Amino acid sequence: MSQPEPLYKTETHAFRGQWIGFILDLQERICTALGDLDGKAAFITDEWEREQGGGGRTRVISNGRVFEKGGVNTSVVWGRVTDTMRAQLKIEGDKWFACGLSLVIHPLNPYVPTTHANWRYFELYDEAGNVCDRWFGGGSDLTPYYLFEEDARHFHQSFKTAMDPFGADYYPRFKKWCDEYFVNKHRGGEMRGIGGVFYDHLRPADNADAEKLFAFQQANGNAFLPAYVPVVERRMNTPYGEKEQEWQEIRRGRYVEFNLIHDRGTLFGLKTNGRTESILMSLPPRARWGYNYQPADGSPEAELLDACKRPRNWIE
Repeated sequence: MSQPEPLYKTETHAFRGQWIGFILDLQERICTALGDLDGKAAFITDEWEREQGGGGRTRVISNGRVFEKGGVNTSVVWGRVTDTMRAQLKIEGDKWFACGLSLVIHPLNPYVPTTHANWRYFELYDEAGNVCDRWFGGGSDLTPYYLFEEDARHFHQSFKTAMDPFGADYYPRFKKWCDEYFVNKHRGGEMRGIGGVFYDHLRPADNADAEKLFAFQQANGNAFLPAYVPVVERRMNTPYGEKEQEWQEIRRGRYVEFNLIHDRGTLFGLKTNGRTESILMSLPPRARWGYNYQPADGSPEAELLDACKRPRNWIE
């Protein structure tokens, strides 16, 4: 993958290199673990370059024994701040740099939840090439089609354990942020799943603080596989039929709606001339929109929908 051009000769140059190295290593570890778990399909790699600056590595799995479609993408991109970016993204500066990993996994079995995760670092520069702003963002969330409280507790506890050493207030604050962000407001405030953690614009006060935030990001990225893989292993052999697949497709439709209407990461990629194939990789292979579909009262489908309408505290 190409590296940032030399014009960004700032005090964060080495820091950026370390972050890029971590992101690429994390991508490899996640793809290896999920590919081994699937046992049938393997991740294919597509490396690409962005004409305006930078490039990325898209890794996709499809038609597997466990994973119907999934992608684990990394990008290292940079360029000039455009008028569109200023208007749409509310940022100022002359140039920008961004590097991150974004993944979405859509399992085949409706009893296995979809998951999403993202960890990123962003810098803004003034006309002299000095850093005028920088921040971290990220998080991971779970989108089940059938609710198992054991799975919800495990997923949330994994990220709470990763965050607690950095501050006792981190998990409750970022769990609440996630509950409020991944919401289809046009659906009356219906969450797309059962949440997780989400945070953005974590700005370091100085270089020492930047190192702490880097370590915080590493802890969260490293927590993903222990949070998700045990859930997959528990549910991937559960029998299912057409009814469960239909409900899965309906809920996937909600996922599509959120990503195309509300998700800032998707909008940022499209507004900065990102690679459309990689950006829209997050969409499921199958989805369904039925007119005013309502699950039967007391059904497992209704239980899941209820959990998506009212955020819960999954950890006692």
